[in-house]
Amino acid sequence: MRLDKHTIEWERFTPQPGDEEPVPFSFRTHKTLENKVLCYIGYTNKQTHKIISQNLDKSPLYSGKIAGIGPRYCPSIEDKVIKFPHHLRHQFFLEPEGLETSETYVNGVSSSLPLEIQKKILKSIPGLDQAKILRSAYGIEYDAVIPTQLQPTLETRPIKNLFLAGQINGTSGYEEAAAQGLLAGINAALKIKKETPLILGRDEAYTGVLIDDLITKGVEEPYRLFTSRAEYRLFLRIDNADKRLTPYGHKIGLIDDNDYEAFLKKQEKIKKASHFLLNEKMTTEERERITLWDFLKKPEVKLKNVVEYKKFNVVLSDEELRHLESEVKYEGYLKKQEKEIARIRKVDGEKIPKNINFRKIPGLTREASEKLEEFKPQTIGEAKKIPGMTPAATVNLHIYMRILRKKGQNKNNVPRGTMKHNE
Repeated sequence: MRLDKHTIEWERFTPQPGDEEPVPFSFRTHKTLENKVLCYIGYTNKQTHKIISQNLDKSPLYSGKIAGIGPRYCPSIEDKVIKFPHHLRHQFFLEPEGLETSETYVNGVSSSLPLEIQKKILKSIPGLDQAKILRSAYGIEYDAVIPTQLQPTLETRPIKNLFLAGQINGTSGYEEAAAQGLLAGINAALKIKKETPLILGRDEAYTGVLIDDLITKGVEEPYRLFTSRAEYRLFLRIDNADKRLTPYGHKIGLIDDNDYEAFLKKQEKIKKASHFLLNEKMTTEERERITLWDFLKKPEVKLKNVVEYKKFNVVLSDEELRHLESEVKYEGYLKKQEKEIARIRKVDGEKIPKNINFRKIPGLTREASEKLEEFKPQTIGEAKKIPGMTPAATVNLHIYMRILRKKGQNKNNVPRGTMKHNE
């Protein structure tokens, strides 16, 4: 629902100011950002809920006209009122759509109720009772492909050279759609140029987690990406996004040489600062001599405290200081995850012989062996991504590969205590 901002009594709602120092979306943004718009928070009430309950039969979502499964994490106001009857009110946000428009988005009151009922809902909320609706809320039902039919590049398996991205893949959300669009576009271009596709790992980017979830697990409801879906989220931080992805961007031509040079200089600065922390020592209140690196690991110590004690040999920006502090604070956990990632990559990289007969692998179900025969994966990692391949089937395949390797290694070995004679 979009309202005319000039018809809202803003003083009846609570301001929700943004960060005092906004962090830019891109590391290549150097100008100082400032907040120029303000969001507000408001609440529904008993009267609002009564209006909704009395008119549920007019909602396509409840009358059966729309049968699709709705987004779990973005329920309609009808859903919230019916599924959470113990709540006497539900919050919503008033979000200005831009600097040069009067449109204000009401986030939290999505609905498929008719326009006349939506007007009654607004009338029940002090501050919105005189608000003019520019665009009413609406319910939609859209078709989606089964995303397990997609390759990691987002090219469809049945139709070559057709790449899909966004809601058609069963996702919900602007960021999810943008991430898929970027990767699908990149890989479509790389295929035309006959170059190696860009496939991001689950330990490299949230986009990698998103696409891997879609093509291996499929969806039963509109998919949203959360940090909890990533096993290695300590590596997927905003402060190290450039470190993870800039080399890829430069390689495929999306990052120019000047920006890449600036990136390399930044990494060198952080490396020097890290070396400084690892080698400079201090005496604690307990008379213990430790490095500044170890001192910074203490929960109560911040990097700014260390800088006050001993000036760095390089000048770091606030963004670079945040990155360095995260690297130090999480060092133990990061090293543990690095070992796990290395182990999984080693297993995933194991080659599968071209002439292997999957039907002869003990423990594999008929379905699993048929899928392996159909897709003919070249590595264990590729086998894992085949739709329908269970963890148990992958383990059986891995064990069988180990047995084959051992047989191959022992074929020409002579056991101790025997002699070899050439006839």
